[in-house]
Amino acid sequence: MIRDLSLTLQALLTQPGLPPELATARIVFERPVEQFNPQQTAIDLFLYDIRENVELRDNEPSIERRNGQATIIPPPLRVACTYLITAWPVGGTELALQEQRLLGQVLQVLSRYPTIPEPFLQGSLQGQKPSLPMMITAADGLKSPAEFWTSLGTPLRASIAVTITIAMVTSEPQISPLALTHELRFNGASTFQIGGQVTDTNNQPIVNATVVLAENNLSVATDSEGNFGFSLLASGSYTLRVQRPGTTAQTFPITVPALANGNYSVRLT
Repeated sequence: MIRDLSLTLQALLTQPGLPPELATARIVFERPVEQFNPQQTAIDLFLYDIRENVELRDNEPSIERRNGQATIIPPPLRVACTYLITAWPVGGTELALQEQRLLGQVLQVLSRYPTIPEPFLQGSLQGQKPSLPMMITAADGLKSPAEFWTSLGTPLRASIAVTITIAMVTSEPQISPLALTHELRFNGASTFQIGGQVTDTNNQPIVNATVVLAENNLSVATDSEGNFGFSLLASGSYTLRVQRPGTTAQTFPITVPALANGNYSVRLT
């Protein structure tokens, strides 16, 4: 996935319509150490920092309901990848000015996109949701740029730091019947996902009935099969208030987790 991110940046910087100097530059991913000596003008995308983006951390799973089952999708790990971008002109005169012009062109291209557009995404990043945010950032790991370049054995040079956050799946989705209690564990604490079906006296599913979990003031509508669900509930006693369109609401006491042989399906009279 991280490799695909590097290839995505390469696609951004090799798209049609770029300035001639940037369009003819080679995109590389080398560590800019003293021995780095490209034989043609190059833009170097050195990935130097990978860490969780804690500001975008989400501990709540998403739930998809279909065919009487709930698919519980754990939240992905949001990973911030920071690249140090440098320009390495070869040939011609005034190399320092060529370097500055190339960096300016790179900055202009990357600054167009607060998130990376779908057509540029490569490999496993294609179709990834949410969109990948991209920011020109201060390089947190380079609090002393001179020391950083000295550690690489390379003279200090101008650079751009860009951070892109990707979503990394760390566990597989879990599938459970909607009518059962499903226990979720996050950071050592237990919560429960529950679900059931609303039917009429003929055991036919009721579509678009309103189901309210009174104690938590949560409300959902039943789907095309009469199914409903709630997630991230603590254990305890609750009240379901269920109302089909145009009728009076009915109440049903429930316990989370369900007692033996119990479920959360209700029949309206």
